[in-house]
Amino acid sequence: MTALRVAGLASLLLLIVVWAGYPLVVHLIARAKGPRAAQPLAEWPTATAVIATREAPDAIAARVANLRDTTYDPDRLEIVVAVDHAAAGLAGELAPGTGMKVVVGDAPGGKAAALNAGVRAATGDILIFSDTYQRFERDTIVELVSAFSDARVGAASGSLHLAPGGSGLLRRYWSMERRLRRDEARLHSVIGVTGAVYAMRRAAWRPLPDGLILDDLFGPMRLVLAGHRIDFVETAKATDHRITTADQEYRRKVRTLAGNLQLCAWLPGVLSPVANPVWIQFLLHKLARLLTPYWLLLIGIWVVAEIVHAMPGRALGALAAAGAVLALWIWRGRGGAARRLRSLVLWAATLQAAVIRGTWLGARGQWNVWQR
Repeated sequence: MTALRVAGLASLLLLIVVWAGYPLVVHLIARAKGPRAAQPLAEWPTATAVIATREAPDAIAARVANLRDTTYDPDRLEIVVAVDHAAAGLAGELAPGTGMKVVVGDAPGGKAAALNAGVRAATGDILIFSDTYQRFERDTIVELVSAFSDARVGAASGSLHLAPGGSGLLRRYWSMERRLRRDEARLHSVIGVTGAVYAMRRAAWRPLPDGLILDDLFGPMRLVLAGHRIDFVETAKATDHRITTADQEYRRKVRTLAGNLQLCAWLPGVLSPVANPVWIQFLLHKLARLLTPYWLLLIGIWVVAEIVHAMPGRALGALAAAGAVLALWIWRGRGGAARRLRSLVLWAATLQAAVIRGTWLGARGQWNVWQR
């Protein structure tokens, strides 16, 4: 067996383990354990919703209105808008209302610095974190806070849903992620939370380091290392009604994947099977996925080499010609099938390119990647 065949088969096996085997095993174990029994809260705690933002005033006002439209007791809920230091002028354009505070994020700016300022201004026992453009359902805050009836829970992630339209591949990816995160939480803890909808105990909060990319991964994993659980509340829903373009998703994925490597550099305990109780989950859910484009490349080279070796010249030429015609049809075709295939190829290539770019930046320690 040639070295290329071994590399191709190994890559195929690893791809199956990471993207299919691991989620299946976690699901089967979680199903055997069953859902955790919910315990009612003796008393609803005070809560503070924190929005770290650099967006336009009308977008912020719409987000605040959505947070106020909740079944949570309004007398126990306050809202803090933390404006990024780089957009400090926005603070003067926001008119604080009842239960709403506006603060300017710390220098030099960035999301982590804005969150630090927002939490300092918060008075609630539970912190509810959200982004500007997603929308909570009316019961989302109630569902998130309910997770803290378990004293072991330090943070809880909600469930992000994408609006109809846009990339079907992206929607399927998020559907898979929601199922995996639900199952991981039943085992011990979800690996990170969804930045647009999560909560944390105020007593468990620690200021975030300047320049941090992923507050929604660093903060929860720091809590896991300290002995807390990170729960996943499937019924605490947030919906993003925007249609994400491939270019926007590329920039987001570059940021998040670079952030995975930043986490390993800034919180090295996550790499220790002794210190990290969810080490296997972290390895397979976060780190191993970074190798996906390289596995796909090796598999592709192996398959092509096998075809070239096995087929006679004329058949190989005919196959190459058919492949060229198919590629031209996908690229230039105007029918619905061609458009769907073109979109699928574009999104698949975009996501893998983002992995390569994100890991390259992360490996070089280039952390300044927080973009809109």
